Amino acid sequence: MTDMTDSDVDTVRSERWSSAAFRKAIVVFDDMPTPQGESPFVGGMEPRRDIAVVPYDPAWPTVFERLRERIVGVLGFRALAIEHIGSTSVPGLAAKPVIDIDLTIADSEEEQTHVPELGRVGFRLVIREPWWYEHRMFRLDDPACNLHGWSVGSPEAARHLIFRNWLRHNPEDRNLYIAVKQEAAKYTTAEGGLMSEYNQRKQDTIREIYARAFMAAGLVDID
Repeated sequence: MTDMTDSDVDTVRSERWSSAAFRKAIVVFDDMPTPQGESPFVGGMEPRRDIAVVPYDPAWPTVFERLRERIVGVLGFRALAIEHIGSTSVPGLAAKPVIDIDLTIADSEEEQTHVPELGRVGFRLVIREPWWYEHRMFRLDDPACNLHGWSVGSPEAARHLIFRNWLRHNPEDRNLYIAVKQEAAKYTTAEGGLMSEYNQRKQDTIREIYARAFMAAGLVDID
């Protein structure tokens, strides 16, 4: 395995990394279940079952750039960061053919500042999780995209960049992740399972990879 370069580490760091509390939050996963009586799904949406892992498509970065331009076109300066994340952002990594994007705004809870504008260009709000870092998710059908909304300083958004950059530069873990994804998709599809079950099958391996990435980024053993 190769280590992350200095530029990779800088990509996932911000001024908030000077806060020990925030750095600790990055390495502690929030696995709190949906609160009783609550549902994350908006407007009658239901959990997805369409799980298809396909070989890497070199066109995916270009698709992301077009989507980034669409988001900037309606949000302008309110889009504080727009990052291509998930498996389609890692060259050579098999993935579901859906572009995942992290959008950082000042406050994702203040939906009036961005939800209407995104809706006008096709991004439908489908998930609202105020109990999990005020996460919002929008879905676009063509091209297929999941847009994740976060407030400034979200530990989850930082984790996504760490994971992406680590896989881009560590072929052994990239190959490990490919194998786990394919196996998870195979068994979940055979059982008629949900996307959440597919994700659960990958979780142990993802956490194993994160541990190595956290170590390289200097985020572990923080007093």
